[in-house]
Amino acid sequence: MTAGGWRLENDGYKRRNIRMSTNRNHPSGHGHDHDADVRELHSMGYAQELLRRMSGFSNFAISFAIICIVAGGLTAFQTGFNAAGGGAIGIGWPVGALFALIVALAMAQIASAYPTAGGLYHWSSILGGKGWGWATAWYNLLGLVFVVASVDVGLFFLLNGLILGPWFGVDLTQVGNIDLLGTTFSIPQFVIVTLIVVTQALFNHFGIRVTTLLTDFSGYLIFATAIVLTLALLAFAPSLDFGRLFTFTNYTGDPGAGVWPATDSLFKAFLLGLLLVCYTITGFDASAHTSEETRDAARIVPRGMIQAVFWSGLFGYVMVCALVLAMPSLDEGAGQGANVFYWLLGNSAMPGFLRALISVGIVLSNYLCALAGLTSLSRMTYAFARDGGLPGSNALKTVSAVYRTPVVAIWVGAALTVIGTLYAPAFTVLAAGCAVFLYLSYAMPIAAGLLAEGRSWKHKGPFNLGAFSRPVALLAIIGGLILAWVGFQPPNEKVLYVGAALAVVMVVIWFAFERRRFEGPPTGEKILARQAEIAAIEERLRQGQESTPLREREAAS
Repeated sequence: MTAGGWRLENDGYKRRNIRMSTNRNHPSGHGHDHDADVRELHSMGYAQELLRRMSGFSNFAISFAIICIVAGGLTAFQTGFNAAGGGAIGIGWPVGALFALIVALAMAQIASAYPTAGGLYHWSSILGGKGWGWATAWYNLLGLVFVVASVDVGLFFLLNGLILGPWFGVDLTQVGNIDLLGTTFSIPQFVIVTLIVVTQALFNHFGIRVTTLLTDFSGYLIFATAIVLTLALLAFAPSLDFGRLFTFTNYTGDPGAGVWPATDSLFKAFLLGLLLVCYTITGFDASAHTSEETRDAARIVPRGMIQAVFWSGLFGYVMVCALVLAMPSLDEGAGQGANVFYWLLGNSAMPGFLRALISVGIVLSNYLCALAGLTSLSRMTYAFARDGGLPGSNALKTVSAVYRTPVVAIWVGAALTVIGTLYAPAFTVLAAGCAVFLYLSYAMPIAAGLLAEGRSWKHKGPFNLGAFSRPVALLAIIGGLILAWVGFQPPNEKVLYVGAALAVVMVVIWFAFERRRFEGPPTGEKILARQAEIAAIEERLRQGQESTPLREREAAS
């Protein structure tokens, strides 16, 4: 890689060495790292529109916040435990966490080479062609919508089960339920989730500074909440039988309250239980989606992804093991179905004030988890739109000159999230869809990189797996296929229907329209041709900020 750019050829994609002068008055940062980041972005044909102020910890924290072990690890606990019992936790969690870490390593290497917002789409386009990138973008967008929708629906149930019920004696799941198109529609759930999403969109709207402060705080909050919950459960457990963690029990069917349909195969039950950890440890592509807001992104982004997955896997393992160890009876716990965590916490001998403190930490962590998810969704939408990949791209790629955020993409993402919660009675469908579609979108650029490495892909960033690159990529792809199979199993077969329908629609649309219209990321001569446009965009944003009152400008930056 030269100081001015890099060169790559792949199916007509060609980057020319270009040397750009950096806008020294750019209000998004200072120093060599910022200048180098902007030059790198210019060399890929993009303007520095977003505010580049995220530190290494902030980049780690946004992925750690979306993973949020006290979100999926608790709200989806039954998908693991009610499959194969304690062994699904004691053995299944490390297996799933190792798979997630392998995927993160493979993604981190590509992110280091191509540090752009909407990274997965860009990586797939460069390494596998614009059609492959276009398909990756759609699967990633769908997965991100499912992330925010599933977490906010889970937040409603946590708010109801941990705060409203125990403190005020109110159970909103029992009121306002109507039949809508053959399924139960909860009016209280819809109203509360909508209000939650609107506030999350507002925080995102008013600048990356606000979002970063909240996600940085959430990093500490998640650690603290998980540690306090773990210690409290173990300290007040009736007894501690560590053998539970390595004992498999088939809780599919009636013994597990129907969380999973009955199967005679304990091995299949074990595989089904992997959905817990794969749903929990996902969304770490947020570090890549915020590349253009992160200083020294080629180094920091890979580190942020890997560390977020590693620490989530480690602390999450200790926490979910504590849930199993603290149960008075495993059979009774499995019989609680989706209410197993509420049953366990409510029957714990821990003091009431400690239970209340933990409950508040869990609810707040889940709120910030979905907030970070909306940040990731909006950046992916913005990145795909600036290359013309979405209907209404001209509006969706708009960046506020005051707040330096993609405001239209944020609010469209919020609207899609609310729509995604309309089928919220089937929470596990949202959880399974989130895991399947996101890991599918992760596997697509990894597969493209596996085929392109050593041929058209010769440019590597500071983070390089070296001789382990191909084996890691191959394991990540195999794991992704296994996860897809798990996510398609009943009662989540609707995930298969949605995924298959999307694939058919995408094939039709691509060959009928988009193959000729959609150009993908800028390459070769187009990068050079866009330099004047890049300068004009950055100048417009600079003038917009200068005309903004100082108080608003300081609040945004």
